[in-house]
Amino acid sequence: MAFSYTQGDQAVDSDLIDNEAPNSLQDAGSTVYVGYSRACILQAVMGKMMISEPAGRLKLLIRAQYFLYFGVMGIYLPYFNLYLYHIKLSGFQIGVLSALRSVVLVLFPVLWGMLADQLQARRVIYVFCNIASAMIWSLYLCTTRFEWLVVITLGYGIFFSPIISFLEAITMDVLGKEKLRYGQTRAWGSIAFIAVVIIVGGAIDTYPVGIILPLILAGGIIQSLVSLGALSVRNTKLKGKGLSGGGGRLMSRKSIVFLICAFLMLLSHGAYYGFFSIHLDKLGFGKTFIGISWAVASVAEIFMMIYSKRIFKRFSLETVMVFSLSIAAMRWFLLAFVDSGPLILLTQVLHAFTYGAFHMASILYVDALSSEASKTLGQAVNNAVSYGMGLMAGFFLSGYLYENIGSHALFMTSGGIALSGCMIMKLYQIGFQNRQKESL
Repeated sequence: MAFSYTQGDQAVDSDLIDNEAPNSLQDAGSTVYVGYSRACILQAVMGKMMISEPAGRLKLLIRAQYFLYFGVMGIYLPYFNLYLYHIKLSGFQIGVLSALRSVVLVLFPVLWGMLADQLQARRVIYVFCNIASAMIWSLYLCTTRFEWLVVITLGYGIFFSPIISFLEAITMDVLGKEKLRYGQTRAWGSIAFIAVVIIVGGAIDTYPVGIILPLILAGGIIQSLVSLGALSVRNTKLKGKGLSGGGGRLMSRKSIVFLICAFLMLLSHGAYYGFFSIHLDKLGFGKTFIGISWAVASVAEIFMMIYSKRIFKRFSLETVMVFSLSIAAMRWFLLAFVDSGPLILLTQVLHAFTYGAFHMASILYVDALSSEASKTLGQAVNNAVSYGMGLMAGFFLSGYLYENIGSHALFMTSGGIALSGCMIMKLYQIGFQNRQKESL
């Protein structure tokens, strides 16, 4: 009976093994030869089965990491500032802690990424940051003094801020040739975020808001324990180290154009994340409708992630990002003019493209642009420029414009920002294609 198996990157057929030395069947040692050949085949098949099981386990581990990370964020983002308010911190003090988190998010993921790629220690540093951030978070249980909260927030941010960019890089390693399935993996994070926001929101109605501190600590401890599994992720053999191994590609023209457009996309989202709920409240919509609006956006995002592989198989990453930027411009322009509930919900469905598709394309694009020696740094730079600098600048700009021109003009401005990003990337895409044609 003939069959084939895969060894490394080569497909081997059993007939070829049995027929490699037909004359040896006539020898006195033919039984030994045949037995040896069958043993080799059995060993190879068993080896493949043993490899596939850990691969499936690693994918499950990565999904668990996204679930836990965004589950923690589902407590932290909506409710931590609320906790600070309830312990009688002033608006200025809460603003200082929020700004400190933003500054740390811009700076430290890049520094940790450079260190990880230089030492080729991505997995070890990832586990260390998970454990250290959980330990530092426990200090929030010990004090409510503003001075100490500043120190704790800084320490926590230093170790927690790089976790997501490390996780993205490790995910690319685990997925390997199945990177287009990234969305199906990342969707677990969005599912956790929605579920935790709803559950914890209900719990806060019954228990003191301070309950979020032990809940986040518990999530951080579980995440730290699960992150230990990342140590079993296979190392990629690199030809160089750190920046000398190819990190300079992150400064290529294509990379810079992408980072500018990613910055503009998140800059345009500042109005949405900061003032969308306030905008709906001013239009006369109740809290229930506002909650439904956010839920519609999250569900649309999850569906996009689950079915994203079909999109990325058909369209290039640059085309997906150009389209997402154009949809973002249309979404913000619509919000500037519409006041109908159904139309507003329709604009929320577009979150599937403005966040879901653009985010996934960005992760895959950065992975493709980065050399094997600078994968972690690439994801860290992307995260720092977009979700760090872009969103931080978006919040500041939106806050200033809202006070001076109102929410309708604010969303018009956001639409113009997204449209400028779309035009920059499209013009670069056209220019790149023309240069390719001329070189042929």
